[in-house]
Amino acid sequence: MKRLLFMFYFLNVAVLTYAQDFSIGPKFGLSRSNITVNGDTFESGEEKLGYHLGAFVRMGGHSIFLQPEFLFTQTGGTIIQSTDALDLTYDATFNRIDIPVMFGFKLGGFFRFQAGPIASVLLDYQFEDAFQNALNVDYKSATLGYQAGIGLDIKNLILDFKYENSLSKIARSVAGFETDQRLNQLVLSAGFRLF
Repeated sequence: MKRLLFMFYFLNVAVLTYAQDFSIGPKFGLSRSNITVNGDTFESGEEKLGYHLGAFVRMGGHSIFLQPEFLFTQTGGTIIQSTDALDLTYDATFNRIDIPVMFGFKLGGFFRFQAGPIASVLLDYQFEDAFQNALNVDYKSATLGYQAGIGLDIKNLILDFKYENSLSKIARSVAGFETDQRLNQLVLSAGFRLF
């Protein structure tokens, strides 16, 4: 964790030292998410469509940039528990604040490669069985993950396509059974540079 913070600090200082560009604006988009589950009798179920909205800041020069974002995100997925009698399906929906910090390289002034850490703070969640009975699961209030992807800059419009995955468990159990749950998603978003 200390190495990650030091690396983030170093990259931030390097980008700000050579900063020639600063832009800020709104950002929104859609995601397709799933919960990967490792545990006896449990497996991942269907993916879930989600959304996010918020703002971004981009600092950098002609070839490298730093782009922190502050987003409200709704995401989730399903988990299937296989028993001798039947399969039980659980549906999870998460509302959270996501703070990704993308470090990237520009090619040709419009194409970007980017990657970086993402901190997620859980605001609330719903976890229901197939009969829509709410169940209590001990989800972590904050998690750390990573995002990586590509982007396009078309005048003031920015488009991003990223993959996200958790670096740590988001919960330790489902219905009292030990599991390793991690949220991953494909994210497609658009932003508009106000200046």
